Amino acid sequence: MNRRKFIYTSSLATGSVFIPSFLKAFETPSAKLAVSNKKLVVMQLSGGNDGLNTLVPFRNDLYYSLRPDIALKRSETLLLNDDISLNPALSEFRNLYDEGHMCILNNIGYPNPDYSHFRSMDIWQTASATNTIETTGWIGRYLDQLPDHLKKPHMAIDFSRTLNTALKGSEINGFSIPDYGLMSSLLSNKLLRKKKANFHDHHNDSNSYLHKTLSETFSSADYILEKNKSFRSKITYPNNVLGKDLKNIAELINANTDTNVYYVSAAGFDTHANQLKQQYRYLKIVDEAMDAFIKDIKTNNLFNDVLIMVFSEFGRRVAQNASNGTDHGAANVLFLISGALKSKGIYNPLPDLTNLIDGNLKYTIDFKSVYATILSKWLSTDPSKIVGNWNQLANIV
Repeated sequence: MNRRKFIYTSSLATGSVFIPSFLKAFETPSAKLAVSNKKLVVMQLSGGNDGLNTLVPFRNDLYYSLRPDIALKRSETLLLNDDISLNPALSEFRNLYDEGHMCILNNIGYPNPDYSHFRSMDIWQTASATNTIETTGWIGRYLDQLPDHLKKPHMAIDFSRTLNTALKGSEINGFSIPDYGLMSSLLSNKLLRKKKANFHDHHNDSNSYLHKTLSETFSSADYILEKNKSFRSKITYPNNVLGKDLKNIAELINANTDTNVYYVSAAGFDTHANQLKQQYRYLKIVDEAMDAFIKDIKTNNLFNDVLIMVFSEFGRRVAQNASNGTDHGAANVLFLISGALKSKGIYNPLPDLTNLIDGNLKYTIDFKSVYATILSKWLSTDPSKIVGNWNQLANIV
């Protein structure tokens, strides 16, 4: 096996410590696990999506005076009520809102915001404070809290090409799927199969990490590939990366896969220049892929069992810049989508454009409170061990 194949294989697997009994459990066929039927799909809008031109406060004069060239007029947008509308790219989002399947949370952020893409995303993925560096992610710590018999890498799957920090735990990591075909060819590799079959318990053997990695990788990969074969979507998805990723997720959900959490990213939202066209284009990609995904999971009446969270690492500054774009900001809008929401529509007040901090929106809800609510109410897990002592939000899910 060459170095490239080993690195790829390692990236698929968990980073838990070497425990022979744990490995043995992976190799032993077992009865169907009793797992929750609730699924969480986390969609990251990478680059910092502009919330004010996503959820448009068209009745607010300050919105137009601070954005003379990029503010969206009421007639150009999709009305939600007498005060707010959606970006014209988001027709499926408007349908979901009208049907009572969407909860919109405003002013989501955290204290002392960081305006770096990498650091702010790290804060969101690890659920850390601005001045704290964490090595594990909030979903990874969720995996760490699962009972031993459920601690499988495939309980959280990342379709973001590389396993991002959110899915990294101290005991176990989630599973990254960059490509089904490549994963299948690697698992059919005779040398890899031979090494897996000849595994022995050598506590001090320098090959222990390789053996552990192969065992975990084969177990979860075999399971996922088998599930992938059992359901084929009949819904037409957009022919782009996000469409393909959401199709893969829908097929796994429809195949009754044990996985509780799916993670997917959509890029293109760093709109420093010519924002109107760029944001419309990438929001349209999200909207069309979401439309197909919702239709897909509805075919098996699973919409009530799926919660979709759409977020971005930060919003944009309120005022436009000289390039008809917006620069990195702070608080932002977050969408929750499901057939089983308790709170529907607009959850909390719109941003106050008269009360800014250095030209940025003030946060009123810490994103960790959203996580705590989802972990507790949707995934039935104690959030205090994952995101700390953060208040849960009332009656969302």
